[in-house]
Amino acid sequence: MSQLVIYALQVGGGTLALTAMPGRGGDYAADLDMISEWKPGLVISMTTEIEMLQDGAQDFGSDIQGRASRWVHLPTEDFNAPPPAVVEAWPSVSATVRHALSGGGRVLVHCRGGCGRSGMIVLRQMIECGERPEKALERLRAVRPCAVETDDQMAWAVDAARVPVGR
Repeated sequence: MSQLVIYALQVGGGTLALTAMPGRGGDYAADLDMISEWKPGLVISMTTEIEMLQDGAQDFGSDIQGRASRWVHLPTEDFNAPPPAVVEAWPSVSATVRHALSGGGRVLVHCRGGCGRSGMIVLRQMIECGERPEKALERLRAVRPCAVETDDQMAWAVDAARVPVGR
């Protein structure tokens, strides 16, 4: 039985959620089943390939795509803000997330522990969907108190309030 917990919020007309990496609790297959049963239209992995390998999730991308979810890998080191390659990819990924949410879809973001990196992405997306940074953080931390762990992660997430987002 999966020990994975999905922390979900209503954002932009859909459901945006964060969780830990499948397999981290020792039962990758059960975690994969649980994620699949939640029916996300898009899953974003923030973990590095090494982390995925260490926790037995090295095939997660192909496994989740085989269960009718789109998958995006934005590898970011633990406790860090996104590296340049992820920053460059973000506008396109963000537009895809906003589109999915506006249609009532479900988007799931995970990192290793389901706190820092995934919280950073969820907070950024909440702001890009029009929420004020302070309110968005308050709402996010009401369901996941550990969301966004470092000053760099917070700075990148709230930068969305200063950067115009293509609609």
